[in-house]
Amino acid sequence: MQRLNLSEWAITHRALVLFMILLLSAAGTYSYFNLGRAEDPSFTIKVMVVNAQWPGATATEMQTQVADKIEKKLQELPYLDRVESYSQPGVSFIRVILSDRTPPAKVKDLWYQVRKKIGDIRGSLPGGIIGPNFNDEYGDVYSALYMLTADGLTLAELKSRAEDIRQRLLRVPDVNKVDIIGERPERIFIEFSHTKLATLGLTPQQIFESVTKQNAITAGGSVDTASDRINLRVTGAFAGVEAITAVPVQANGQVFRLGDIATVKRGYEDPPSFLIRTGGKPALGLGVSMQDGANIVTLGENLKTAMRAITLELPLGIEITQIADQPQIVEHSVSDFLRSFAEALAIVLAVSLLSLGWRTGIVVALSVPLVLAIVFVVMYAWGMDLHRITLGALIIALGLLVDDAIIAIEMMVVKMEQGWDRTSAAAAAWDITAFPMLTGTLVTAAGFIPVGFAKSSSG
Repeated sequence: MQRLNLSEWAITHRALVLFMILLLSAAGTYSYFNLGRAEDPSFTIKVMVVNAQWPGATATEMQTQVADKIEKKLQELPYLDRVESYSQPGVSFIRVILSDRTPPAKVKDLWYQVRKKIGDIRGSLPGGIIGPNFNDEYGDVYSALYMLTADGLTLAELKSRAEDIRQRLLRVPDVNKVDIIGERPERIFIEFSHTKLATLGLTPQQIFESVTKQNAITAGGSVDTASDRINLRVTGAFAGVEAITAVPVQANGQVFRLGDIATVKRGYEDPPSFLIRTGGKPALGLGVSMQDGANIVTLGENLKTAMRAITLELPLGIEITQIADQPQIVEHSVSDFLRSFAEALAIVLAVSLLSLGWRTGIVVALSVPLVLAIVFVVMYAWGMDLHRITLGALIIALGLLVDDAIIAIEMMVVKMEQGWDRTSAAAAAWDITAFPMLTGTLVTAAGFIPVGFAKSSSG
């Protein structure tokens, strides 16, 4: 039985091969323009950080009464590699690290299991615990980062404007989320003199208790009528600085007004936990994250259009500065690949035309974009994006592709110069070069197998 010879089959079925070439070229062009684009591939970070606060506790108490209990419960988690904890006075941090063999599709469900298991032991933790809080999204990457500054506006007013911009950016196609960065929470401060309190016979604790009781939210019950239920509410909750100033404080049979014995004022968190400045001015940041599988270059164009419309509507004095532009970086990466592709094609064409003739050179040159078109179709079908990993692989593959095309066509030309007809020459080129080229390509690909199939975050 004669073995299949693809070269001979292609020459004897020229109409079908031409149709497939045109079809694959069109499909490859469509796939290229619809492939997702990003700087790096999407990968799953298999680490979660859990933190709990207990004001006033020592580091030993945090470790023995909070962190150890959480660690023991999390040891029941499937695919768990290890749990690391760090405690300091008033706070504990626990890192939950999954093993490298954890399937990425199961990671979200495992983080849900972490929350559920810790929720199960919540009642056994000491009273006064704040949290535990969970963070499994710190691996998100901002595709674009904007800074807002304003002359003559407070940070609270700037935050209000940033919230409006955030809502508009969320409606931009392919935007996953928009975070406000550098926000300083507002606080109401009560400042008093310990000397003055001692003169009046007051303690700070009495002031704290008076403020807490006045601002307590207590159910007032309800009254049922024949047709409705009327809920009763106790008024007196704080609505601003003036309400706190008027809080009565009782001591030694006397009642004092809080504003008469202390200074009540509104301000920002002090000391601040996070500060942002740009150009020496206080600023707020807006971080935009892209949806998985989206085209980041298209996202960049949509963001530019949206920001132009937003900037035109901003009041005088508010400025928006973009300090990170990932779409531009990705566009440069894609441009570098296209330049490498064009250089490879030009070199192949020049060498082929000079050494093999113009007809042979054209055949070699056309094989490069045709094979890349087939690759783009496969990438589109598998949901792969254009990013640094796939672009690097394509550039490496270009070297193999150029060599194989030249070897195959040169072998066919040599046989035709020896008097063979085109069909026999093509068949001989297949018989002589197909297996060596295949094995050479597989050996090169095998060099990357350990990385690609490694059960690790790098793999």
